[in-house]
Amino acid sequence: MDNFLDIYELSLNKKGEELCGDKVKFRKTENKTTIVLSDGLGSGVKANILATLTTEILITMLNADVALEEVIKTAIGTLPICQVRKIAYATFTIIQINHKTNKFEVINFDNPPVFFIKQGKLLKLENKTEEILGKKISLSEGYLERGDFIGAVSDGVLYAGLGQTLNFGWGWESIAKFIESLFIKQTNSVRHIIHSVIAETHSLYRGKIGDDATFVGVYVRKRNPLMIFTGPPLEKSKDNYYVEKFLNFDGRKIVCGGTTGNIVAKYLGETIEMDISTMRKDLPPIGQLKGVDLVTEGILTISKVIEILKACNCDVTRLPNDRNGAVMLGQEILEADSILFLLGQKINDFYQNPLLPKNISIRRNLIEELVKLLRDKQKEVILEYC
Repeated sequence: MDNFLDIYELSLNKKGEELCGDKVKFRKTENKTTIVLSDGLGSGVKANILATLTTEILITMLNADVALEEVIKTAIGTLPICQVRKIAYATFTIIQINHKTNKFEVINFDNPPVFFIKQGKLLKLENKTEEILGKKISLSEGYLERGDFIGAVSDGVLYAGLGQTLNFGWGWESIAKFIESLFIKQTNSVRHIIHSVIAETHSLYRGKIGDDATFVGVYVRKRNPLMIFTGPPLEKSKDNYYVEKFLNFDGRKIVCGGTTGNIVAKYLGETIEMDISTMRKDLPPIGQLKGVDLVTEGILTISKVIEILKACNCDVTRLPNDRNGAVMLGQEILEADSILFLLGQKINDFYQNPLLPKNISIRRNLIEELVKLLRDKQKEVILEYC
């Protein structure tokens, strides 16, 4: 599928609370994407527990294709009772998107309606109501196309400014107009949409957040694929085959490793030019090669990028402000939507740990660690050995 579902979420904690009483979780599988936003009763630790429990139950059961009624019954029936208010309560919004048909379904329990922006304009969805265990559940559906946006908020966003900058809070209609205004400026980033709404929420509260406020959204845009070719192929006779596969890839292309870079350069009849300005005490410089977007050293740079990604929690805005090979590689990885690692299995004895068997490669271990890290952050990653 050429389209990509760009998902982002951001929250503001109620003033004085260390934990947010809202919780967002999303999961992508081959056939569908499921997003859950839950707002726990009250705020702080209890609300966080209620919301976390609700999202875990919903997303696990929905991904197991359990019937909706059974899912709702389980979620409502499992919540613990609040000792103060004598009720168990967490609102939720579920958005499910079918990757094959692009059809989405929204299941809403006591949360504000979703915002659906089509071609830059708000499109109100038709709702139908079902009653499950005495609770009214709102259902709606539609189809997503490139450029569409759908977002869910907790009521803390709606009440922004209540009794301060605004008599009755920001309100759903005003938020919808605000989101439309972002599209007039031709926004193409879900991060920009979410950040803009949450920044305005913070402003309306004058920094004194009256209730946990969360916004999660999906923006449909063109996919940004990336291929990383690292390590020479196991069989030298297949070098050209894999180089051609790499060069014919429709997306960003990166080479990690001096030997791998030389294999690609030889095929192209080119020479790798080193950019000495990117050299650091613990990192070799990057290279420049026609037809390749980035060329870095291998083992040291991959090891460093894992360290950097862990430190910034895979948030591209928190990458170090340093133009070196590891940071540049990290930025490429985080800005990509899907990543294909082409991992050569020929052992470079220079980097091999003498205590390890010859069939265990340090490069392979590092790439597999990187792949796991990215998959844990919901990145679409394919690892192909060569």
